[in-house]
Amino acid sequence: MRGAARTARGRTGQLWPWPPALGPAPPRPPLLLLLLIMLLSGAGAQYSSDLCSWKGSGLTHEAHRKEVEQVYLRCSEGAVEWMYPTGALIVNLRPNTFAPSKHLTVCIKPAAGASGANIYLEKTGALRLLVRDGEQGPNRVRCFGLNQGALFVEATPQQDISRRTTGFQYELLHGRSSSDLLPLSAPCRPCSDTEVLLAVCTSDFVVRGSIQDVTHKPEQQESAIHLQVSRLYRQKNRIFQPDPAGGGRWRGHIKTLLECGVRPGHGDFLFTGQMHFGEARLGCAPRFQDFQRAYRDAEAKGLNPCEIGME
Repeated sequence: MRGAARTARGRTGQLWPWPPALGPAPPRPPLLLLLLIMLLSGAGAQYSSDLCSWKGSGLTHEAHRKEVEQVYLRCSEGAVEWMYPTGALIVNLRPNTFAPSKHLTVCIKPAAGASGANIYLEKTGALRLLVRDGEQGPNRVRCFGLNQGALFVEATPQQDISRRTTGFQYELLHGRSSSDLLPLSAPCRPCSDTEVLLAVCTSDFVVRGSIQDVTHKPEQQESAIHLQVSRLYRQKNRIFQPDPAGGGRWRGHIKTLLECGVRPGHGDFLFTGQMHFGEARLGCAPRFQDFQRAYRDAEAKGLNPCEIGME
């Protein structure tokens, strides 16, 4: 959802920003005013305990009441799962961190097949649509600054809620842009020497290896890069496993954007990247000999941000 936002006018005459990538602005949800009034007054609201993830059901609400439930989450990552959604949820992210909220970005990824609710970003009564009910397709991650508000998850009117479940994963990122749609992979361009050296210090995985195969997934706008790893410097969540063929090598796969056009090829590379929503995403990936040159140049000048074994 990049680019300049245009303005739409709701039924109440209030103006709010509407990103053009979402298409025509829908009318204000008919229950919104009632839900916000209930939220401010505290009438009929339910409250959950502080935790990393939350799972609940709308069946706990009385059929004739439009209740708003407050959820407080205090971790850097977790998930929300709401079965049989009715009424609304206010999801408040209050992570236990000393970093100022203006330096923190939250990304949410709707669960596969999620339906039954719209997800908004809410601050002081103003709403901005993040995920429309039933929205599917690639690039469904939405990001925003932690200081931009809470998540307002409103159930949409349904004749039958028996098969409806909505939800999302969330992650807290430090020092990242709070653009609405944040690519979780590195852009399709070579990294500078400075970016490579910093990536070696800050990435969730750093390995030396070669590309064995690439699987393209156009429907998800992603490519899976299958690697054979000869040197494992660092990894998180056991991305790479020992090669069954032995030889002290590892195998695993990482993901990147389809538009990068990655193909199998010869030669060794240094692969770096981050874990996002349980998946390894490619960061900087220079040829290993180019990384060696940059590392040794920086080492000679005493400019290396961190050390890594080059043997």
